[in-house]
Amino acid sequence: MDHFNEVEISRAILDAYNAKFSKALQSDVAIVGAGPSGLVAAWRLAQMNYRVVVLEKRLSSGGGIWGGSMGMNEVVVQKEALRILEEAGIRYQAYGNLYTVDASELASGLCMKALHAGAILLNLITVEDLCVHEGRVTGVVANRTMLGDNLPIDPIIFASSVSIDSTGHDADLINYLIQRGLLKNEFPGEGPMDAPAGEQFVVDHVKEIYPGLWTTGMSVCSSMGGPRMGPIFGGMLLSGDKVAACVAETLKQAKA
Repeated sequence: MDHFNEVEISRAILDAYNAKFSKALQSDVAIVGAGPSGLVAAWRLAQMNYRVVVLEKRLSSGGGIWGGSMGMNEVVVQKEALRILEEAGIRYQAYGNLYTVDASELASGLCMKALHAGAILLNLITVEDLCVHEGRVTGVVANRTMLGDNLPIDPIIFASSVSIDSTGHDADLINYLIQRGLLKNEFPGEGPMDAPAGEQFVVDHVKEIYPGLWTTGMSVCSSMGGPRMGPIFGGMLLSGDKVAACVAETLKQAKA
């Protein structure tokens, strides 16, 4: 194995990554947070031939899926979400009225579906602000995770027609608008645990919370006072599915 050298290895990585990064700078949809709702939304929108970029601040994608409950890597979904698992080829087992899924398979399977549909996924990217022009979100302001907060490094812009806050409990993008005075400071945070109500809330209250900015997943509960629901993930999958359909309709109307 002497037909390559270290410089060729480095150049292959740089060239491939730079091509991907450059393509991601302008997209139809920028999704911030590669948790279950964000990955489903990316998969669905990329399937519809929209250019989608997903920005994840952590090293690995999947959000809270990996840890399961108290580090036990099994998660629960309900019947309504099985169609998404089946389409993704993710296995599940019945348990009474619920179904259990291996957390690693769920996270990996959703990543694969999003990537194979054509979404671009960039990890170790932290979004620190939003671009707003004439009262509409036009992109996100991003930096390298752990660098922007500790060193005087300027960010870079990912422009998009629509952005989706899939940052989970923190609802980062919504909070940036509140900090800028562009949204009223009426951020109630999550209510106490009520899994059945929370699972329904996170789907029913998907919305465009500011022109050009949609919310999905736990960002819905955090920004609108919905109850938390713990290690059941069907609502997250369905919330991502719904926001993708809503965003696609918005983009179609904009082109009409």
